[in-house]
Amino acid sequence: MRISLRGTGDGVRISMRLEINRRRWIALLIMLGVLTATGLVTGLWAVIAPESFYDSYPGFGLRWVRADGPYNHHLAADVGAFFLALGAVSAAALYYRDSVIARVSGLGWLVFGLPHFLYHAFHRPDALSGLSYGLSLFAALLLPALALAVLLVAPRERFPVPEPAPFTFKFPRRGNTDQR
Repeated sequence: MRISLRGTGDGVRISMRLEINRRRWIALLIMLGVLTATGLVTGLWAVIAPESFYDSYPGFGLRWVRADGPYNHHLAADVGAFFLALGAVSAAALYYRDSVIARVSGLGWLVFGLPHFLYHAFHRPDALSGLSYGLSLFAALLLPALALAVLLVAPRERFPVPEPAPFTFKFPRRGNTDQR
């Protein structure tokens, strides 16, 4: 617990900051933010523009999906839908700041991410260069690693412990003590 004191002229303002799993909550919220952004950006791209997703995912001149087989509109849109679903659960955990929902989100990403990584580890498309393939494997590994970190970092308490309200301790005023 951190206690800070600040003079107010007629007393002292006392604020307390509880440090109960504070770093865990900060790390959890950052990881949920990354998973939410990944799910929503990838999902929206694949649902709204599945052919563009197929042709140019992940962007930056790389074409990882196109290198792995022919275009299938239904498959690309479904991939987008499940990315959106995982992103929505992560967003809910982030919005509600609930460690139980965070664990459910982490489990969902892990269940998706591990087979996804294993597929890419054992099925190298001929059209990908060594560097591009290495980057795709690294990116595919990040999802289950982040998901596992969410499962391990999520604090036991369901919600962050609220900070106590600050209070002011006022000193009694001295009366005029003129002695003549």
